Amino acid sequence: MDPLTLLREYTTKNSLNKIVRVGDEFRFGTDYSFPAAIETAYCSKHASQNRRYTLETLVHFITSQDLKHTDYIQNARALRIPAVTLPDRKSLLEYLTGKIQTSDSIVPLDLPAVNPNLDRAALHEPTAESVSSGEANPMELIMAKERPLKDRKAMLSFKKRDFFSVLTAALKRDEERQKMEALQRKDNLVAKNRIESRGGFPGGEEAATKVRKIGEGVPIILVPSAFTTLITIYNVKEFLEDGVFIPTEVKLKQMQGQKPDCVTVQKKFSSRDRVAAAAAYEVRDKPSSLKSDDWDRVVAVFVLGKDWQFKDWPFKDHVEIFNKILGFYMRFGDDSMESSESSKAIKQWNVKIISLSKNKRHQDRTAALEVWEKLEEFMRSRLR
Repeated sequence: MDPLTLLREYTTKNSLNKIVRVGDEFRFGTDYSFPAAIETAYCSKHASQNRRYTLETLVHFITSQDLKHTDYIQNARALRIPAVTLPDRKSLLEYLTGKIQTSDSIVPLDLPAVNPNLDRAALHEPTAESVSSGEANPMELIMAKERPLKDRKAMLSFKKRDFFSVLTAALKRDEERQKMEALQRKDNLVAKNRIESRGGFPGGEEAATKVRKIGEGVPIILVPSAFTTLITIYNVKEFLEDGVFIPTEVKLKQMQGQKPDCVTVQKKFSSRDRVAAAAAYEVRDKPSSLKSDDWDRVVAVFVLGKDWQFKDWPFKDHVEIFNKILGFYMRFGDDSMESSESSKAIKQWNVKIISLSKNKRHQDRTAALEVWEKLEEFMRSRLR
């Protein structure tokens, strides 16, 4: 059975949850498996493309059918999966869901022909007539015309990669993670030694105690819980770790409404200054759940531009907040800073304004890198 027909069958039977991706292939229950990059019989109508859609593209499309086309395109780009074009969307969806039986875009694949005169029994047992007449076993006739492409050993082989290298890479990542955790636990001791080596604390023991409390444990970054801001608990990990901005509503659908209480982020790409001030950060969106000791670990906040965001914070005003905590304000560069009350408030606060493009996703990495540079500079200044 070809993958397009099988995908249509699983879609009409509401069995898409049985299609599981394992490595570079899709498994349809326990019956079939196909490479993710295999081409299907469905061709694009787009004149400039003239290509067949891969199984990976069709599976992603049918499982994202509830998304708007613009959100679907952004999601596909984020996952680096070729997307279905808008002219193909309606007819492809109708075919896969069983509303139409066929489509002009379906061009059969060149599959090897099978002799219709051979039944299943003939493939297993030779008939008495064939034995008595000396005819060859039908299976031998078939195998004589077959052209073997790969054996079971070749199927497990990949160019420039083997299972040992995968295992080695996994062990190396685990070792690096353990080193980063150990480094994080030693951050306070290193900071203390640096300060004492410079001759102690100006301001006496009280100032020393205050500085030592800053940064004990994993530093915390606060984000708004409102969906009206660009960065939330849902999409902050992709933005800070991968340099990719995914709208909150898209991530919300991907996570099926499951909201994490806390997200850990680490810097995964380099900048001009390779000296990091901390190995990892916790991201939270519920300041009310923080204890007194937790507030000493808060190093940054993404602001909305609304005063109610800071209600019940243990600071007397905005001046004190942004003297002790680094503030970021995310905005689309195309929007005017004069168009809202939030923008007017932002201009009066000591916060860093980070601009994103609405459509140019390749610029997200630059914005994320700017956040990391400001954050690391701020962390180093608090250890001086």
